[in-house]
Amino acid sequence: MKTISRLAALAWCGALLASGGTAGAAVENAEVLRRVQELPPTHPRLFLPAGGEEAIRRRVASDPVWKDLQAGLLAEADRQLRSKPVERVLIGRRLLDKSRTALSRVMHLGLAWRLTGERKYLERARAELLAVAAFTDWNPKHFLDVGEMTAAVGLGYDWFYAALDEPTRRTLREAIVVKGLQTSQTANAWTKATNNWNQVCNGGITIGALAVAESAPALVAEMIARAVNTVPISMHEFSPDGAYPEGPGYWGYGTTFNVLLISALQSTLGTDFGLTAQPGFLATTDYYLHVTGPSGYHFNYSDAGRGGHGVAAAMFWFAAQRKEPYLLWSEWPKITAVSGKKSGRGGRDRTDPMVMLWMSPTQEKPTAPQALSWSGGGVTPVAFHRSAWTAEASYVAIKGGTPSASHAHMDIGAFVMDADGVRWADDLGMQDYNSLESNGINLWGKGQDADRWKIFRLGTSAHNVLMVDGQQQRFGGQAPIVLAKPGRTVVDLGPVYQGQLARARRGVALQSDRSVLVQDEITAMSKPATVRWAMVTRAEVTIDGAGRARLTQDGKKLGFRVLEPAGVTVKVYPTDPPPAATDARNPGTRMVGFEVVVGADAARRIVVQLVPRDEMGNVPVMRALGEWN
Repeated sequence: MKTISRLAALAWCGALLASGGTAGAAVENAEVLRRVQELPPTHPRLFLPAGGEEAIRRRVASDPVWKDLQAGLLAEADRQLRSKPVERVLIGRRLLDKSRTALSRVMHLGLAWRLTGERKYLERARAELLAVAAFTDWNPKHFLDVGEMTAAVGLGYDWFYAALDEPTRRTLREAIVVKGLQTSQTANAWTKATNNWNQVCNGGITIGALAVAESAPALVAEMIARAVNTVPISMHEFSPDGAYPEGPGYWGYGTTFNVLLISALQSTLGTDFGLTAQPGFLATTDYYLHVTGPSGYHFNYSDAGRGGHGVAAAMFWFAAQRKEPYLLWSEWPKITAVSGKKSGRGGRDRTDPMVMLWMSPTQEKPTAPQALSWSGGGVTPVAFHRSAWTAEASYVAIKGGTPSASHAHMDIGAFVMDADGVRWADDLGMQDYNSLESNGINLWGKGQDADRWKIFRLGTSAHNVLMVDGQQQRFGGQAPIVLAKPGRTVVDLGPVYQGQLARARRGVALQSDRSVLVQDEITAMSKPATVRWAMVTRAEVTIDGAGRARLTQDGKKLGFRVLEPAGVTVKVYPTDPPPAATDARNPGTRMVGFEVVVGADAARRIVVQLVPRDEMGNVPVMRALGEWN
């Protein structure tokens, strides 16, 4: 399928939406209505059709991995038995926490009931479903809340249908239709979004629609056709290579709901209407595989935490679709029994039960991926390099892009670095939205002077980037990757330092000795510029002479060496406490770096070497970034 430009895609989307969602669309309402009317009125139908439980039981009985999956599912379901149904209590402007809790309970209790037949799971889920159905509404002012709640009630209605009496069915059905589907006919700005809202809301509404298909076929057909015709607006962001512009955290959110949408369509209507074939969508699995470093943490650019340790259920769907087991290399240890306990540091996510429904029945223990480097273009181009697929390997990742992208930070040119199982060059990550919004901060404002850039964790000063004369990067700049080769990447940063530097390029290279080079080539404008080079770390920092420092963390060491310019003074910049009372604390972190004064119209090269175990080794031969081909 031909890749089209983002501008062209948005133009198509505008024409589509202006015409009511059918001009040039992939599917017409009439076609969907025919399929809906032909759907047998039997339940369950979503994700795991009636009778599918027996195949899972056989796998559990014969395979230790599946046995461990079921044990984790039942442990969480049993824990939820002791909880009380959620109440309609907003956190700030969001009901989302309650929607997510309800979805988690329905998924865990629902699959536990279907696999064991124990009524305790049914009764607890029934109480949850009736409680949320009784809410006055599902908070359409923040429609993500409606999307997830509609998914929860729709899945519960479908999975528990045979065991529910008709008054309960009617209550749930009416809640889905009125508070979910009909509400989405007017509160639908998200259908135009290029971000995760489009995926989540379309996914949740579609699950609810398919659950009640026989009760309101015309409305359900409208919902499904709208989803199929508008979710490509957000799926275009995967183009051309699969890199996700909002970072790995929102990849987990948006992509999982995108897969839920497709899987719901496939399991009920027998088609995904071509959504899986959208450019870059299947390729995004490689992006998520490589965005996790050997330390187990994500390259957490944009609004993302360090993450990496929870199971990404969608990866099991992708691996089954592509029939490439290596894609689960990082996920497999998280579901494997170790001394009777689930390995990994992540807690259970609401969609974890889907692993048992999406994993290929023939899935075997993955072999190590072959590629040690991966890069992707698009709105936020990224590149990842590692020395091996082992926990001790060295790893460096870098990003380009623009601060104007959805959920972006002033982190263009930022990098992270792992070695010996430790994240050395780190990122402070996002800050809780409500903690800022409740203090009157307009977190979602746009432009160079928006409130967003006054937040310490989001601005230039807290990221592993160059900072020129204490200024923020330029909001409207777009920095492309101009070289992407195995083991090395170069980003043209000039557009995000417009008016601050005449020229700026950054390259990262993974050396044969596992050390990492970060090389900047900059040219000042017609006046001198003071440029700060700095990186976040959780390591203890000891200054070890001019241009040198030693980092220690978890009993490991890393050498920090400024190869050019000679004689700089390495400093430690505090990150905790942060500058403003509204900023989140950053305990255990600091920044290590230095400052360089560049004369008017002068060019300067800055080269930092990060050396695992602080071993001396040989000083690498320095070459201009233009010679890195």
